[in-house]
Amino acid sequence: MTKVLLTAILLLAGCAVQLPPMPEDAVAKRFEPIPDKAVIYLARNAVEPTFVAAVALDDQMIGSTYRGTYIRIEIPAGRHQLRGIAGDSGAIRLDTEPGKIYFVQHTAHGYRSFVSSTFDLVDTAYGRSLVMGGQITALITR
Repeated sequence: MTKVLLTAILLLAGCAVQLPPMPEDAVAKRFEPIPDKAVIYLARNAVEPTFVAAVALDDQMIGSTYRGTYIRIEIPAGRHQLRGIAGDSGAIRLDTEPGKIYFVQHTAHGYRSFVSSTFDLVDTAYGRSLVMGGQITALITR
């Protein structure tokens, strides 16, 4: 019985261990623009529910966000849409320009397995703070 309890405690403790950041995290947190592309940071606050929310860019899935994470997206300038997938009808359209950086806060709401998203364009200072407090989950380059 003691071995079972000890194993359970070690497994739970292992869940609390934070993985080291990916190498792309440090690079993305430099907030460097790209002269011929637009950069979008899609970020989730660290103090929100733990829902996993799948996201599409221009009707192509790019990954999922979790609380305290962000995705850096490097794309040709122009009109783009970020939206939730499946039953998630949240969306935002952005008209982007080359050499500019945009910050979008992604908030996931829900009940059990149903997730609903909101996407809000936020100012640079707040957007940077979301990214600095989070970890990258994907770097999308097109």
